[in-house]
Amino acid sequence: MTALTLSTAAAPGLRVDAIVVGVAKGTGPKSGDLVVAPGAEAVDKAYDGRLAGVLETLGASGGEGEVTKLPAPSGFKAPLVLAVGLGALPEKDASFSGETLRRAAGVAARALAGSKKAAFALPIEDAADAGAVGEGALLGAYSFDVYKENGKSNDSGKDAKNGKAPLAEVTLLGGKPRDKAFKAAVERATAVSEELNRARDLINTPPNDLNPEAFAAVAQAAAKEHGIKVQVLDEKALEKGGYGGILGVGVGSASAPRLVKLSYTSSKAKKHLAFVGKGITYDSGGISLKPAGHNETMKCDMSGAAAVFAAVVAASRLGLEVNVTGWLALAENMPSGSATRPGDVLRMYSGKTVEVLNTDAEGRLVLADALAKASEETPDAIVDVATLTGAMMLALGNRTFGVMANDDSFRTAVYEAAEEVGEAAWPMPLPDHLKKGMDSPTADIANMGERYGGGLVAGLFLKEFVGEGITWAHLDIAGPAFNEQGPFGYTPKGGTGSAVRTLVRLAELTASGDLG
Repeated sequence: MTALTLSTAAAPGLRVDAIVVGVAKGTGPKSGDLVVAPGAEAVDKAYDGRLAGVLETLGASGGEGEVTKLPAPSGFKAPLVLAVGLGALPEKDASFSGETLRRAAGVAARALAGSKKAAFALPIEDAADAGAVGEGALLGAYSFDVYKENGKSNDSGKDAKNGKAPLAEVTLLGGKPRDKAFKAAVERATAVSEELNRARDLINTPPNDLNPEAFAAVAQAAAKEHGIKVQVLDEKALEKGGYGGILGVGVGSASAPRLVKLSYTSSKAKKHLAFVGKGITYDSGGISLKPAGHNETMKCDMSGAAAVFAAVVAASRLGLEVNVTGWLALAENMPSGSATRPGDVLRMYSGKTVEVLNTDAEGRLVLADALAKASEETPDAIVDVATLTGAMMLALGNRTFGVMANDDSFRTAVYEAAEEVGEAAWPMPLPDHLKKGMDSPTADIANMGERYGGGLVAGLFLKEFVGEGITWAHLDIAGPAFNEQGPFGYTPKGGTGSAVRTLVRLAELTASGDLG
């Protein structure tokens, strides 16, 4: 895991492998000109104030995510300067946004794979900036190579087969190591990033090694380490408790389902949040088998449960003054002679019956049981997270998740929390007229409705299983949960850990009394 520290040391004397600086595109009279960003003054001075010109000669434009490497100036102990583009220079009296800094740090960390230590001299005006740069660097340095030959890094910091190990240590320049706010920002960035990266590991783990039982074991180990109470319901307990949705999805697999409850409590808490995560460790579609080309990445269908797990552990590590309960609804959706068939009726934990018209609409079935169970504790709010519908990807693309809720102000609060931490989200409606499409002549409700607005239909289905009077939001992260393209910013290819930071921020806002 990459280490993160603060330093007030001068850049020239640092014994590091590289010094990272920011550059931007000038605006106004200097429009298009390359500008060295604040934080890199000592480096620019060592180039006699001509760092921007040198970089322009090398082709740098300051565009967001652009990386330019050049030899360090005479007198520096570091051999390399890495300039990362920040995009347009902010208007007068404005600062670079936290997300801009986060992305730039992520790009730089990824570009420095194979290095042991780097100093980041990016613009840091306050503790929030330090946290953003630190978070971006830690997330950008992530790699998943456990399954590659000699995938573990050796003592030289290099991977025997793939050549480069992640950047081992990041030092933030311009921070204040003894300042409480700066120290807290670095501690928060470390805790959130490490848990988010753990979620990425889970998402990237192949399903032959991460079935419901194995996921539950990971949760149990983490709970023991961080003082979180954990309860695991196996298939016998689920059957005894009447969890027809989770059992109905998992019945076709040789790997039995699990429902995991993680409880973080604070003696100073005044509010209680419940997070519910969809944890389909592999989704074949069941009897309604997915077509060729749609199965290969379905190990990621437990990304919601991974996000909930990471958020609860992060809340514990940060000591937040709020009670947070995480529910991981874990099952593997497989076709077999015992699998649930289209046309079967399941009796859910809530007592409602559901006609299963499509076994590939399974996520809403496991979530329905977990939502009903979570509602029994009457938390102040419930937020569920799920890679639920392809329809949401059609609506919002592959980098933005949808936010639905039974309360408009809470939906807005969740959306704003996501925007604050740099996670692209968009508020979506829950139109009542779409409920009619889920009418069933056989059961209380069907698990499918109208084709158009399928993401909203799924949200309306889940709403039926939330306890009366409980504030609830649904995050459909089907798009951003798994990145099948190349890495960008601090986001790697593969599992992304989408929604972890939003959930943590919601817990922080609830603890401080700033959320509802």
